[in-house]
Amino acid sequence: MVTINCDMGEAFSIYKLGDDERLMPLIDVANVACGFHGSDFNHMRRTVRLAKQHGVKVGAHPSLPDLQGFGRREMKIGREEMTNCILYQIGALKAFLDAEGLPLNHIKPHGSLYGMASRIEEIAEAVADAADVYKVPLFGMKGTLHETIYPRRGHTFVAEFYADLDYNPDGSLIVTREHDAKDATEAASRCLRAITDGITRTVAGNDVPTGADSICVHSDTPNAVEITQAVRKAAHSYLPAR
Repeated sequence: MVTINCDMGEAFSIYKLGDDERLMPLIDVANVACGFHGSDFNHMRRTVRLAKQHGVKVGAHPSLPDLQGFGRREMKIGREEMTNCILYQIGALKAFLDAEGLPLNHIKPHGSLYGMASRIEEIAEAVADAADVYKVPLFGMKGTLHETIYPRRGHTFVAEFYADLDYNPDGSLIVTREHDAKDATEAASRCLRAITDGITRTVAGNDVPTGADSICVHSDTPNAVEITQAVRKAAHSYLPAR
């Protein structure tokens, strides 16, 4: 069964980001920001409560310590320090999950941390080091170090397809600091192809293999609600009922 996951809970203080209230009823899994790229203690608890209200599973979405850059700028950091950084963030979210009586469902690194773990062995190992503590699945990309290192370390690997991001000719993601709106019908069609055929079209026009155990939509994509609705409608037979 394929799921729809969403990176959310990324507002901060009085600043709003994403339409979590409208998105939450449409998704199966929420990747909740842990304070290092977005969110804070009030928004974390509010997002966990919203997920509980709608029966949505919650995973940790830890980031590089880069609030100013929204976690989408790379930085040089060693394995042990990276592991500690991730554990610190997951521990914060886990406290709010415990307070609401919910389990930690998974771990999915955010932004540049996700990208670095896809190609830098030391960073991928650091993610797995943190996952060793919580014994939950790790979300990542097929054909990268996510797929090789996470299972080798004994962790369940959940392969993602991105509904609202473009792919490079080599199959890597094109990650921008700010996401643009995408055509919802086209995004849904791409998701359905990824689910049924295991491939997607890149910006260069070639097809590359992709996993699609879970479809990701970013809450900060301007038309995220429209995209999620279209994906849910197009792929309804492969998704859990909501």
